[in-house]
Formats: sequence, structure tokens, C-alpha cells
Amino acid sequence: MNKITIDETTRDDATAMILRAKKRAGQSWQQLADAIGMSPVWLHSAATGMNGFPEEKARALAALLGLPDSVIEPLTDSPLKVWDQAVPTDPCIYRLYEIVGVYGPTVKALINEEFGNGIMSAIDFSMHLEREPHPKGDRVRLTMSGKYLPYANW
Repeated sequence: MNKITIDETTRDDATAMILRAKKRAGQSWQQLADAIGMSPVWLHSAATGMNGFPEEKARALAALLGLPDSVIEPLTDSPLKVWDQAVPTDPCIYRLYEIVGVYGPTVKALINEEFGNGIMSAIDFSMHLEREPHPKGDRVRLTMSGKYLPYANW
């Protein structure tokens, strides 16, 4: 049986180290992403455990933030993509749930009408966030792009 030693860095440890180092460095997710050649959306999701880093990107981020090599292995592990199924109370995240709750059935219907019976993949997926100037106050533009996957008949 393998024993876990006190030196072993977990995925949660790696995330905590990244967040502390990012804060100390005073860098934005965009600045970090630019420095290692990634999207800030993907970088944050991988840094917080929802995606696995390619090894070279994990090494680049660790070097940039002055983190130990022990963070590389957990950052490159396959993600579990586990999240709390309860609706969160954070206002920003709650509103994203609200968007899916209100518009999810509409998006599903329009995808099925345009592509056929299937889904938009969140595995083969990209997302970009932009500031959109507006006379009534700046807006947040989210652009999501996921591969269409038809349901299989068997």
C-alpha cells in the first residue's frame, strides 16, 4: 500500500498556492495567460481544478509564479469536474445559473432546430469574456463555443 507523505502536493494545495502567488505577484489572469500562452478563461479553470494543464503550461505557470515543482503533477492530472449542485449564493455565479435556468431550454431548442437532436460539448469548448462599452453602463460579453455532438442511436 502506498502511503501519502506530508510532502505530497494535492490539487487543492496547488490551487491554493497559485491563488496566493497570483495575489502576491499582483498579476491579473489575463497577464498570467499572456505570459504562458493561454486563454485567461481556460487558465483560471485549470488553476482551480476544472481542467488539467498540459505539462509545459503547468511548468511555465509554476516558474512564473515561483511555485515548487511539486505543483506540476497535480495540475496535470485529469480533472474531476465536481461542483456543488446547490445554487450558489455568490451574486455573479448565481446569475449564470439564472441565465441557464431561464434560457437553457431555449438554447437547447435552438441547437436541436439548427443541428438536430444533440448537445453542445463542454469538453471540446472555448469561452471568451470581453468588456462591451454601452451608454447605460459597460456590459459583459461571454462568447461560448462548444462542439456539436449528436445523440447516438443504438
